[in-house]
Amino acid sequence: MKYNFGNTEELKQFIVDNVITTMEAAEILSCTRQNIDRLVDTGKLTPVKRTQRDKLFLKEEILARLKPSE
Repeated sequence: MKYNFGNTEELKQFIVDNVITTMEAAEILSCTRQNIDRLVDTGKLTPVKRTQRDKLFLKEEILARLKPSE
């Protein structure tokens, strides 16, 4: 998927609305941070950014895990 932003404010709003932390991902999936780390370690989730203390994810990828597999 390709994103285009007209200006910095649009980019900032996209980040606020669509990028979440490990803790937010765990809350959405009703699991622990450790489970999120396991999903990352096994390649089932891919963070968009890793820092020393946290990982950031696209919210749509986390929400997609809530849908039943077909």
